[in-house]
Amino acid sequence: MMETKDLLKKYHKKRAFDITEEPFGESKKTKVKDTQIFVIQKHDASHLHYDFRISVNGVLKSWAVPKGPSTDPSVKRLAIATEDHPLEYADFEGTIPEDQYGGGTVMVWDAGTYGNVKKDDDGNLIAMEDQIEKGHTTFILNGKKLKGAYTLIRTQKGKDEKWIFKKVDDDEADARRKPTSTENKSVLTKRTMKEIKKESEKND
Repeated sequence: MMETKDLLKKYHKKRAFDITEEPFGESKKTKVKDTQIFVIQKHDASHLHYDFRISVNGVLKSWAVPKGPSTDPSVKRLAIATEDHPLEYADFEGTIPEDQYGGGTVMVWDAGTYGNVKKDDDGNLIAMEDQIEKGHTTFILNGKKLKGAYTLIRTQKGKDEKWIFKKVDDDEADARRKPTSTENKSVLTKRTMKEIKKESEKND
């Protein structure tokens, strides 16, 4: 298994930490425990999208979801794999300078814990790292906005790995809900995107 510093090389290479307030990671003082956590960050960069991140082996495995998550099991969302992020990123909310990679406002749209539920033929849980490697994951989200089982399925390998992110048809499925349209405040600070951006500009 690779060390955290090696997993974060691509993340570090893309950012100038003397300019951006994004966390560097690898800190012994991290407030985020290496448990099974997930976060969904609304990110108004060159295009508005949502970043889905799930903790695996000391980092946040990450996917950009252009249209955001759905609670309708019949809806398939495109998810594009991106670089691993440090666990500290789960608490990041603010505005990345426009001249930096990913420049724009970031909101912690949803956050919580997750449970691994996928088993092999012998009834043993399959490690999340192995599920991702094989390109088919299933997990239970216990967030403020999203709950129940979701799945990520890889549809294309290569430089820009493409996946499908969708709700599993369970008791938490709801085709009528439109959370990305109706639930627009941070679960961390209760702020809107406009308020986060305004306060970031005030502090510059």
